[in-house]
Amino acid sequence: MSSYSSQLHEEQEAVDKAYGRLDDLRKQAQTRLDAVRAAGSYGSPTQRTERDSFATMYEDRLTQLRAVEDRLVFGRLDTTENQRRYIGRIGLLNKEHEPILTDWRAEAARPFYEATPSNHGDIVMRRHITLNFRKVTGIEDEILDLQAPEVGQAADRGTLAGEGALMASLSSRRTGRMTDIVATIQAEQDRIIRSDMNHPLVVQGGPGTGKTAVALHRAAYLLYTHRRMLERSGVLMVGPSSAFLHYIDQVLPSLGETGVLSRTMADLIPGISAKAHDSPRAAMLKGDHRMAQVVARAVAARERVPKNLPTVMVDGVSVPMLAIDLEEALTDAHRSRQPHNRARATFVRSALAAMTNRYAERLDYEPKEDELARAASLLRMNNKVRRTLNLAWLPMNPLWLVDNLWSRPDRLRRFAPWLSNDDISELTRPSGSELTVSDIPILDEAMELLGPDPREDERRRAEEARKEEERQFARDTLAQSGIGSGIVTSQMLLDSINGSEEALAAQQAAGDREWVFGHIVVDEAQELTAMDWRMLIRRCPSRSFTIVGDVAQTAALGGTRSWQRTMDRLFGPEEWDLRQLTIDYRNPSQVSQLASDFARSEGLEVSTLEAVRQVDHAVERVRVDTLDQLMEVAHDRIYSLAGEYVGNDGTGRLAVIAPDGMVQPLQRLVDQITAANPEYAAVQDQPLWDRQILVTETNQTKGLEFDAVVLVNPGRIEDDAPSRLTAAADLYVAMTRPTQKLVVIQTSEDAQSLDL
Repeated sequence: MSSYSSQLHEEQEAVDKAYGRLDDLRKQAQTRLDAVRAAGSYGSPTQRTERDSFATMYEDRLTQLRAVEDRLVFGRLDTTENQRRYIGRIGLLNKEHEPILTDWRAEAARPFYEATPSNHGDIVMRRHITLNFRKVTGIEDEILDLQAPEVGQAADRGTLAGEGALMASLSSRRTGRMTDIVATIQAEQDRIIRSDMNHPLVVQGGPGTGKTAVALHRAAYLLYTHRRMLERSGVLMVGPSSAFLHYIDQVLPSLGETGVLSRTMADLIPGISAKAHDSPRAAMLKGDHRMAQVVARAVAARERVPKNLPTVMVDGVSVPMLAIDLEEALTDAHRSRQPHNRARATFVRSALAAMTNRYAERLDYEPKEDELARAASLLRMNNKVRRTLNLAWLPMNPLWLVDNLWSRPDRLRRFAPWLSNDDISELTRPSGSELTVSDIPILDEAMELLGPDPREDERRRAEEARKEEERQFARDTLAQSGIGSGIVTSQMLLDSINGSEEALAAQQAAGDREWVFGHIVVDEAQELTAMDWRMLIRRCPSRSFTIVGDVAQTAALGGTRSWQRTMDRLFGPEEWDLRQLTIDYRNPSQVSQLASDFARSEGLEVSTLEAVRQVDHAVERVRVDTLDQLMEVAHDRIYSLAGEYVGNDGTGRLAVIAPDGMVQPLQRLVDQITAANPEYAAVQDQPLWDRQILVTETNQTKGLEFDAVVLVNPGRIEDDAPSRLTAAADLYVAMTRPTQKLVVIQTSEDAQSLDL
């Protein structure tokens, strides 16, 4: 057996030991779960609910243990004391409570990512272990103490290497889902992942620098480190598109975390999901921070003293409604500091009290309480009074308010005097139009100012009362049984009553617009407008944010082109931190250089300094004379690239990125290729977010990566964009999606517009 083979065998024994313990823990949890389920519904209510609570715990534990199957062990640290510390996805102890595996997030694992030859502490050697399922297939050693005997030993046995594990992961075929980088986190990434959660953190990085991976691993790290703080409040992950959320949805479970709520801005309000999009200019106008004032003015316009106030008869007594009384009622309602719909109750109560006093003043005797109560009731039911009170303080539905705002240009002009006539025309639309993505932050603002519709509020209060009764039942049950201070808490008991899924903070938060999160991660944050940020900060008043993005990729007209300008306004100068990622791990150096040169020539602020690898023939440019020739060349290149990168096992991803007007013709081209070649039959039935051959415009590729990209007529993409900077950002994004190859196909006419 060779020296290298003996090392593989030795590590296989260690890996088998870790997986053996994982299997034991799974079996133990499954056995206990089976025992609890076998007990059925027998026993007292207390016994049944306690069994349900234990069942919930065992189910959650099984879910976690099953999610870490892939690459359970990936590293080893050797110390100067001849001790070995294995690094993996989760921490494992043997039956004697001795460590088998150290969780990658633990402080003891930090040197695996950050130790260097000049700063390695007591760590002599770092070993990377490669697994294929449960089999050890590769070993690479990095000697950190260059004077240690391990240098010669590693050289003799053929394990001495540098960044092979990283390079292997970068060169592997893409799939429809993002994989974690837990085994290959780099030092600059690890320092960001482990940074303090109390300050808003902005991570600026160019394409391929690992921003998204860092953000997800940071979420997992924070949940591990601040478990007690975040387990009830939860973590929110905000992404740019549903395709992006599908792409990343397996990363956190693979790291042992399942309690993160993932949303786009379009579906952040429970029960509402916007699909339509405004024009870029309309989206910019709606994202302006002054739109918050517009909503506030629209609400305030429904809180006023009407011109014509009625005088009504109550039991033969003339009772006037006076302006001074309504003004005082308005003041009383505003002092309550409640949302508009809830404060209306104070307004109505105050106005009716004033009218009841007017009734009493007009009597020649001192009325009794029951007579005053009857008069107040008659006033409340009087149609003229009710109509006038509604005119003075109209209860409103937030959706109605937003719809009324865009369908009434006269009102919009009144509430937003800073808008030009052209702006008003851009924003105006027919009543009843579909909600757009840019409407969501404005709708959220309206919901915040208005509060629930009175009928919805009544249902909500009844639901809260019911839940409080359940909580009290749980507390009483545990108190009577004497188990309230043990492993089963009243909250756990209540969770078991309502079902295990409702026990998850993420799922509770998904149905509650007013939920306050412990931490929010925002990806592609450069695209967010001022109104978007208001919506997010409302959900995390502690301002614990991880914000990742690249100002060179900003496509939204109302997005961020300077982190300092945006973050200073949101959090205040010196109240947020900025970290930079500068190494491109995704793109071959030729692709990275081409894209960076183009972006700089267009005036974009490019932060990527270098790419870590070269790939032969990574960039190909094709010029043709006519559009028909372009389609022929596109057909040939798509076919050949699919053969090279798209596998029958579901691996490999090819993107064809084109101007909007060419997406459909190119999609028909792809359909012809897949229909004519049986090996691509599965491609036709794949969902949009998981297609191995995707034809799309530029704005649907943000945050994603592919093995190869065919970029068609970039000059037309630039011409169709709402601004030159937006065009440059879109093309910069498109050019930096591939991990292996970029093919640019242009007609001669298109090349005259933009020569790449």
